Amino acid sequence: MTTNSPQATVQIQDEPHSGAIGSGAGTTVVTTPAFSPLYQQIKTLILQSLQGGEWKPGDVIPSEQDLALRFKVSQGTVRKAIDELAADNLVVRRQGKGTFVATHAERHTQYRFLRLQPDFAGEQRVERTIIDCKRLRASAEIARLLGLRSADPVVFIRRVLAFQGIPTILDDVWLPGNPFKGLTRDALAADQGPMYAFFESAFGVRMVSAEEKIKAIAATPEAATLLRIQEGHPLLSVERVAFTYNNVPMELRRGLYLTDAHHYKNELS
Repeated sequence: MTTNSPQATVQIQDEPHSGAIGSGAGTTVVTTPAFSPLYQQIKTLILQSLQGGEWKPGDVIPSEQDLALRFKVSQGTVRKAIDELAADNLVVRRQGKGTFVATHAERHTQYRFLRLQPDFAGEQRVERTIIDCKRLRASAEIARLLGLRSADPVVFIRRVLAFQGIPTILDDVWLPGNPFKGLTRDALAADQGPMYAFFESAFGVRMVSAEEKIKAIAATPEAATLLRIQEGHPLLSVERVAFTYNNVPMELRRGLYLTDAHHYKNELS
């Protein structure tokens, strides 16, 4: 999720014009990789607006024509930037309605980050049990993975997900404390939808990408008790760091998956 490209603060110009991006007498100045194509620079500006909350999940964004006028570039440049945002699942085009900020509340994207699938097709009844939710001081390791300083506040969550009444996933989750100030166990327990949709609606934090590390382990006594299995039973360990816009880490999740009746599915392209 990191890049070694040189960074430069530039005034962005469209090739056919001499005016810098901006509106009125002002000029938009943006930090962006040096020598990046113009549409990439427009994409960065749109991402800044998404990150700043100018357009919230589910909102329609301005038309390509309006954005072209705003940034003083061609409509084709804006279209190419939005094409990339759509390919990254950050915006959704709807024929005849416009382009909308993607949201975890939409049914087809609710479980985009949940890769555990049943071995046999069919609707799964999901039950969520919140075991713990408390504020802690970040350890050095947790702080490093979340881009924080040691001892910064974090929210720790432990929960179990059961499918068809069978405990299947044990999740330990760490969130940076400031963006999730006020998060409580009762609030988590009251919401029975996907966790990322709740984070989005309650705290304005949208997870847009993630990195995962996967390996097989044996169940510890604690995990065996919570998942109702024998100690030493094979489990799939999945460590995930999830990011919001502009690759800002917003969640560390360590999950243990019982795969007796499930498998981890990933699509590669």
